[in-house]
Amino acid sequence: MSGLRRVAVTGAGTINPLGADVPATFAAMREGRCGIGPLDVRDAERLAIRIGGQVRGYDEAAHFSRQELSLLDRFTQFALLAARQAVGQAGLDFAGELGMRAGVVLGTSGGGLSTQDENFRAVYEEGKNRVHPFIVPRLMNNAATAQVSMAHGLMGPSFTVSTACASSNHAMGLAFQMVRSGAAPVMLTGGSESMLCFGGIKAWEGLRVMSKEACRPFSADRSGMVQGEGAAVFVFEDWDHAMARGAEILAEVAGFAMTSDASDIVTPSAEGAERAIAGALADAGLPAEAVGYINAHGTGTAANDRTECLAVARAFGAHAERLMISSTKSMHGHLIGGTGAVELLACLMALRDGVIAPTIGYREPDPDCALDVVPNEARQARVGAVLSNAFAFGGHNAVLALKAA
Repeated sequence: MSGLRRVAVTGAGTINPLGADVPATFAAMREGRCGIGPLDVRDAERLAIRIGGQVRGYDEAAHFSRQELSLLDRFTQFALLAARQAVGQAGLDFAGELGMRAGVVLGTSGGGLSTQDENFRAVYEEGKNRVHPFIVPRLMNNAATAQVSMAHGLMGPSFTVSTACASSNHAMGLAFQMVRSGAAPVMLTGGSESMLCFGGIKAWEGLRVMSKEACRPFSADRSGMVQGEGAAVFVFEDWDHAMARGAEILAEVAGFAMTSDASDIVTPSAEGAERAIAGALADAGLPAEAVGYINAHGTGTAANDRTECLAVARAFGAHAERLMISSTKSMHGHLIGGTGAVELLACLMALRDGVIAPTIGYREPDPDCALDVVPNEARQARVGAVLSNAFAFGGHNAVLALKAA
């Protein structure tokens, strides 16, 4: 570990089904509020699944000019708004050398899926032979990263990670490694997703893992996952750089690990998840007993919930019984490529405020998920270290470890 820099979180921003900024999201998590409701999308009556975690009451024209909107898919808009908040909180000015070396790494799974959906309709359903000249810059997966880099003058490392539901955890892990190694003094990182369009929902319906009523992770009566949308972006900064300018440090990113199951495209592996958890602890130099809370991947499917609980039990041994583990997807839904970023907010809330976000909708214990899942109500508890899990289709596992500042 010698020669490696410590990494501070100095800014956070979000827009998601629970709130349009971090304070509103924290308030919703503390109250155990559900951001999942009836879908407001075109042709919803043709969908079998009609619920989701939508960002409601959102007026794009209030945030961007008509000219800007011609280039910005909804997922990019969300990323720009979250990044603006994060940079504002961090109080950074990227003029000069800092901007030359600072960068941005974001995760997304679908990229500009709304743009694709609208334009496939125009060409195939409406018979149009021309589309807007900016469709490719709108729909490409790296659009949000590019727009954030341009908005803030970030000329260092800049790229997008796409590993399904682990995308933003992978993005944040790589940003952490770049700051820790000295490759960049500051990185903006997180993820964004907006798949709640007709085609995006119809595609997920085909998997037959979706719930028609609610997301109930770890509850024996769960009926599947629920999609959500939104973004969260963080400022990861060299600790000494942050201290030298008197920045408020929200938390310390302490470790990261990623593994691959190399077994099945959709069925998760407890062994792969366990190795990622153990790897993050080792990378952070944390004993298992130091961790007080885990933000679970917790999708609300039997395969994920049971596999994850088994992995946690194996990785933590006897300490697993004293751990708190909750899934905030029960409140905001599964933001796919953006989900780990929004869930990292629950980790910050635990470390900074001593409030553990609950797993809402929990009704019946599952003997295969016999851990403390913080059912239904938030809990006051002081924790010094936390983990955030993400396990994706493809067998991609990514776990972050954070410590109190």
